[in-house]
Amino acid sequence: MASASSAVLGGAAAPHGSTLPRRATRRVLPGFNITLGFTVFYLSLIVLIPLSALLFKTFTLTWPQFWEAVTAPRVMASYRLTFGASFIAACVNAVFGLLVAWVLVRYTFPGKKIVDALVDLPFALPTAVAGISLTAILAGNGWIGQYTEPLGLQLAFNPNGVVIALIFIGLPFVVRTVQPVLEDTEKELEEAATCLGATRWQTFSRVIFPSIAPALLTGFAMAFARAVGEYGSVIFIAGNMPMISEITPLIIISKLEQYDYAGATAVATVMLAISFVLLLLINGLQTWQRKRSGGAMA
Repeated sequence: MASASSAVLGGAAAPHGSTLPRRATRRVLPGFNITLGFTVFYLSLIVLIPLSALLFKTFTLTWPQFWEAVTAPRVMASYRLTFGASFIAACVNAVFGLLVAWVLVRYTFPGKKIVDALVDLPFALPTAVAGISLTAILAGNGWIGQYTEPLGLQLAFNPNGVVIALIFIGLPFVVRTVQPVLEDTEKELEEAATCLGATRWQTFSRVIFPSIAPALLTGFAMAFARAVGEYGSVIFIAGNMPMISEITPLIIISKLEQYDYAGATAVATVMLAISFVLLLLINGLQTWQRKRSGGAMA
């Protein structure tokens, strides 16, 4: 019986020294050439072609016409409000988004899941609904505005309302970017720092913050980019007063309604260029921070 089994196994086994043919690796997705071609086609269809149309329409203007369209006093005021309010809102979200992510990761309390779900509310809520809700609360006859306006603090129909609306829609970007990084942070490093005599601030600034800084910068960049192009939640609470509380997307919409398509694309091109440069600087800072953190860890 043993000899028969040996014969069978010997017949099934490959000869000594020979190599069995490897089974071809099956990929879930097709090969590199097909996926790369589809990626380029998809990006061209969704991103490159619309941006090319934007630039081509802008090129129909002469340089004096382009310069006049993008440097008009009303347009310059909208630039200052849009980018200034977006930067302020992103900075506020970077601070408080980090605090919210820290509380959700490091503490357990009743209703934690509800609070965690409420963070995503600006993602699911239509921007127009968010703008109307904020206006109803912060206006002079609203729940909050009726107490702040007698004190001289007007929160709606001025730049303050723009900043508040941008903070509302940008907070989830920071929280959801920082939260998983905090969850993956090794608590042993914090315990080791504490055992070596480090204070809480030293532990945070030298152990925790370097590891979450790239994620925090990413969340800041995402919140800033979303705020620059925001329209629906801002249009109701801004008041839309020329030279005071008029955002750049509203300028573009107004030019489109006046059939000034070239002027609208000119202003949009300037916004695109400024946003691209700012995001490039933020990504460069993020890369530098990662290299610096990696060198410190090494």
